[in-house]
Order: sequence, then structure tokens, then C-alpha cells
Amino acid sequence: MQRLTDTQRRGTTRYVVLGLTVLAGAGAILGITRLDRAAPAKPANSVTIALSDDRATRDEPARVDYRRLDERITELMQEPDMVGLAVGTVERGKVRFLRGYGETLAGSGDRVTPDTVFRWASLSKGVASALVTKLAEDGRLSLDAPLASMGTTLTIPGDIRRATVADLLSQRLGLVRNAWDDRLEAGENPKLIRGQLGTLPAYCQPGTCYTYQNIAFDAASEIVERITGQNYGSVARARLFAPLGMTNASVGRAGLEAALSWARPHHLAKAHAKLDDAYYRIPAAGGVNSSISDLTRWMRAQMGDAPSVLSAMDLDTMHRPRVPTPPHGPRGAMDRALTNASYGLAWRSFTYAGHSLVGHRGSVDGYGSLILFDPADRSGIVLLWNSNRATAARLQLEFFDMLYGLPPTDWLDLRLKG
Repeated sequence: MQRLTDTQRRGTTRYVVLGLTVLAGAGAILGITRLDRAAPAKPANSVTIALSDDRATRDEPARVDYRRLDERITELMQEPDMVGLAVGTVERGKVRFLRGYGETLAGSGDRVTPDTVFRWASLSKGVASALVTKLAEDGRLSLDAPLASMGTTLTIPGDIRRATVADLLSQRLGLVRNAWDDRLEAGENPKLIRGQLGTLPAYCQPGTCYTYQNIAFDAASEIVERITGQNYGSVARARLFAPLGMTNASVGRAGLEAALSWARPHHLAKAHAKLDDAYYRIPAAGGVNSSISDLTRWMRAQMGDAPSVLSAMDLDTMHRPRVPTPPHGPRGAMDRALTNASYGLAWRSFTYAGHSLVGHRGSVDGYGSLILFDPADRSGIVLLWNSNRATAARLQLEFFDMLYGLPPTDWLDLRLKG
């Protein structure tokens, strides 16, 4: 069994549950605070943090029953395939719940904390969208510019001059879905693959339909590097992570493995898995890592709480639906409940119970991730886990049912054994 280092032990006490406090007419809420009251250290580049550490206090009533949410998560963690999970919630801009469950490595005893780092997988696409959108706001490129003028390695079927930067970020390139991901996973150079995508048959004309991409989408990292003259990860850190106080966020495998606490990947039945770096080689599509604390900060920025980093114009540009996303294959009850599904610039949008939601999901071998929030209400949930099982994603609607005061639905639909 692995033992925690002194540094890791200190990390596990950074956040503590104050307790379940029953308020008159408010139900039970879970309060979160820090033991260390010292001012947080500034990032290395001394950028002023644009997002305050805004946590709800005990006297602010919660709409979500966090006792019940904790019980549901505890039930989920009894499933034989669940290893580690980190959960964060925000209500009306206030952090309400921030907690880790389970282990970073099955059987190790090394507990997941709010500072444990996981892979974001496809949630990384939102970072690429933000960087390109900010460059457009700065006047350094146009989202309507032809991709052919961007100097990337990308080719697509037909005339690439018909595809724009916005088409790239909104998955409207006309390629067959997930084009040649198998070749990336087999170890081929993503730039070489990207340069050969134009030899595929066209699925539709650019800008006319939605087909999800990873290798093609990573042309966004080439755009960022060409415009800025800097490494993609460095730009993400300087323009997004540091200003938002995302101290555990990074791009690339080295950033994950350098974390004091990081979650190892697992397959079903808690089988240890080898860390696969295929999608790290396309950083705009799947290269970001962070803790749940940082992902919660990222969600708050997407709600408009850091306008000096992501302006209202940036958020509207990214979140605005641009193309419907019809289902492929069978859909479960949760997917059927999320209606009017569309895609913006690397962000999905839905309607649930009459409310407009924005989010994304991600998965890469041994990891899963989710973000879903109500921009108007400034409330939402983020999840990170380290196994191939996707059941944890169903917690999103249990959260929103409680938030909106809807009758409870057993979205987790657990089949506990034993």
C-alpha cells in the first residue's frame, strides 16, 4: 500500500467539510472552507488572479440538498468499477460543494482530494475555443477567416477555403465523425494524419453539418502557436490558467505526472491501466489536466465571473448554438431528457426542464470528465473520475433536479452487487 507524503497529507486538509447545517426552511447544506486562511500565493508570472475564491457561507441557504447528493455519490462509489471521483458545484456563483471520493490508485489508500489532478479529455476543447476567441477579440484573427489562411497542417475533402475558423471550432468541417482517431491511438503523428484527412470522402459540405473531430480540431493549437509565436501550453497558462488562479492546471502528460496528487487511469473492475498519451499529442482536443478545484474555477469563469479574462462577448461567441447535434446510435434516458442539443465553439447546449444549459463531456482511456451549468442562474456541476465507467455523468441531472426543485429521478440507476 502506498503511503502519503507529508506534502500530500497537508493537501488533504486543505478543504474540510464544516458539517451538515440545518437552517430554518432551507434544508441541509454542505459548507466548505479552508483550514489555511493565508492569502493564496500568486502564480509564477505574478498575474493578478481575476477570479476570487468565492465560497458560500453557512447563512446562505442552498437549493440543493447536499446531504442527499453526498449520499448518492457514496452509493455510486460502491459500484465495482468506480475508483476515484471528484465533484464540485456552484450555486448562483458561490462554490457550494468541493469534495473527493475514493482513491487515486485502486488499493493504494491514497485518497482523492479537491487538489487531486485528473485528465480533462475533451473538456480541453473549451480551452482551445477560449484562446482562439480571445485572439479574435484582440483583432489578431477572424473567426470567419478561411482555414486555408491559417497555416495549419489540416486538409479536408473538397475546397478548404470554404471552411472557416469557426467551422473548425464548431465541428462543421464535413469530415466523417472522429476521423482516423484509430490511427492516432496506434501511435501515428497527428500532424501527418491531419495532412491526409483531405483524402477522405466528404460527409457533407463544410459549415453545413456537425461531425465530431479530435485530430482535425487540434488544428486550433497550430493556429494559437502561429499567431502568438509561443507554445500552446504556455499560452493557455498565461492567458487562462494563471489569471483564473488555476494553480494545478496544465497541458500535457508531464503536468499530470508532476502533480503532488494525481489520479491513475483504470479500466472496468478497477483494473490498473497504462497511462496513454495519444490524446496528449493533440493538446487542443484532449491535452488539459487539472484538479476539481481548478475545474470549478473554470466553470465560474464560463458563467461570467471573470470578465477580465473571458468577456461577456467571448462567452456569447463560444456558447451560442451554431449547429444541431442529432444523436447517433441509441440514447439513454438522460440524453433523451436533454433536448435541443446543439454545438457552439467547443461547447454543447441543451434545454432541460425549460432551462438552457451549457456544458461538455470528455473521456479518454481510464478517465472521464463533465461540466454542465446554467449560465442565467450561474449554477452548475463539474465531475472528474479515473475509470472507464460513465455512470458518474448521470449525477448531473440529479443535481439539476434538486436545483430546480423537480421531483427526484433515479438517474444513476445503480445496479449494486452483493
